[in-house]
Amino acid sequence: MALLDKVPGELELYIGGLFTLRRREALQASGITHVLSILRLPLDQKLFEGFTHKVVEVDDVEDENLLEHFPACNKFIQDAFDAGGGVLVHCAMGKSRSATAVCAYLMQHYGVTPDQALAQIRESRPMCEPNEGFWKQLELYHQLATPENIEETPAYQRWLYQREIEFSRACGQAPEVEKIRFEDEHAQGGQTSDFELRCRKCRRQLATSQYLIEHEPRQGAASPACAHYFLDPLYWMKTELEQGKLDGRLECPKCKANVGKYAWQGMRCSCGEWVVPGISLTKGRIDESKLRPQTAAGMGIRMPPSASGRKANAAQENL
Repeated sequence: MALLDKVPGELELYIGGLFTLRRREALQASGITHVLSILRLPLDQKLFEGFTHKVVEVDDVEDENLLEHFPACNKFIQDAFDAGGGVLVHCAMGKSRSATAVCAYLMQHYGVTPDQALAQIRESRPMCEPNEGFWKQLELYHQLATPENIEETPAYQRWLYQREIEFSRACGQAPEVEKIRFEDEHAQGGQTSDFELRCRKCRRQLATSQYLIEHEPRQGAASPACAHYFLDPLYWMKTELEQGKLDGRLECPKCKANVGKYAWQGMRCSCGEWVVPGISLTKGRIDESKLRPQTAAGMGIRMPPSASGRKANAAQENL
């Protein structure tokens, strides 16, 4: 039986818990030169004398963001291999946090899925089991194709926004203004829309289909049809949403007609489905129009104006 749990393969990559650090002779015999500690407990620095050491302070809880540390952890591990060394990745028990970090490295290094990476680790350490929150982060990391600069990835930013919504909901308050993500400020080229939504009173465009949040009506013949369009936050809503209220009305920015409502805690659609957050336009106050193919490609709603153009735009809308 091996003294230390080595991840199967050609890499000098080991995984373990706090006890592993006490086995200095085994660490040295295995050629370990770098130690990656993924835990928040106070550590005796004498344990790391003679090793290149990196600490990532996270708890083993599902709402902890370990995903943001994947690129730095991967680089630390790769730098050790490039220098001809070996790496021990450890947490408290060698089960969740360390397994998550090793999975992330294997995914990037070999281009494998989270399931494949975990299966490889379990060949030598069967107890490894990332908690549910970490596992979802590994799945997102795989969907993003293991980027080196994850913080600038739109899907990651959206994931952070969804986490903020869940946190705010649990606290019974609106999300912090600076953390609200207005999707049309982050629109990507090449996105398409099939139709647009306009204020029925003044015809001002309020959204296009690319910003709709899909939801499944509850099954049952008695459930009425959906009476709402649920949307991501959009820039024209900023004045209302930045007030910090849990819920309120949405008015057309041009004619001030009541076009919908919002509730950060969530809203039940007329079809019976609960949507969080609930940011909706009322179908009875909105006209839906199909976009012609040549204009639909890459079309969103009106983007936030530059500082120099805001006055001109405001004057034009008041005509």
